[in-house]
Amino acid sequence: MSGVKVKIAGIDTASLPIVSHEHMMDIFRRMHKGEEQAKEELVMCNLRLVLSLVQRFSGRGESPEDLFQVGCIGLMKAIQNFDLKHQVRFSTYAVPMIIGEMKRHLREKHPLRIARSLRDTAYKVITMKEQLMKELDHDPTMSDIAKRLGRKEEDLLFALDALHEPMSLHEPMHQESGESVYFLDQLKDTSTSEELWTTFFMLKERLRHLSSRQLQIIQERIYHGATQVELAKRYNLSQAQVSRLEKSAFAFLRHEMND
Repeated sequence: MSGVKVKIAGIDTASLPIVSHEHMMDIFRRMHKGEEQAKEELVMCNLRLVLSLVQRFSGRGESPEDLFQVGCIGLMKAIQNFDLKHQVRFSTYAVPMIIGEMKRHLREKHPLRIARSLRDTAYKVITMKEQLMKELDHDPTMSDIAKRLGRKEEDLLFALDALHEPMSLHEPMHQESGESVYFLDQLKDTSTSEELWTTFFMLKERLRHLSSRQLQIIQERIYHGATQVELAKRYNLSQAQVSRLEKSAFAFLRHEMND
């Protein structure tokens, strides 16, 4: 975000600090010892993270300022609940909680209503399942239920799925040694490092600052393997122009990611 000044909720994001993982852990240790100022420092050090996640919900009809404030609530909850024993970077732990607060806010403000026909179909499936269990003396398959109701299996599955409440990552699953174990604690992505995951969010936000032509060119070059000559013909440009656009895009990204 260096060089890009954004004022949101009265905060100039260009002035926000960037701290290392080790420094972040030191601040947490101070907070756990009862130092109130440390909690304020943790909030300020992670406001950039909240802002980067606000971008994910643009176009939802909600003001960035409101989402930013809601995200800060999620951030403060993450700070309060974070345990140094988690052995993960704080950003990795906080992102799902911040996103969860934003999604909850959007759901409450724009609640999704399940169609009456879907609810009726789902209850017919449940009723028929109980009836067939008595008749067959074992759990019926969805194929059995679909045949009896004269409906397609995928329609019945869709109706049942519509009734399910989304599961919170922070919903307690069980307790170990008197402490709650949350669904989030059971998730682990061994294919992607924590650093790479955080870098992905940073890169995604910075790609928004490229021009549409720059973005088209690097997408075609990276994802489709197009040559500069092919792109020059496609966009009615010279090869030199394509080269300049490509170089300027990568130079901008390198500068922003390394700053």
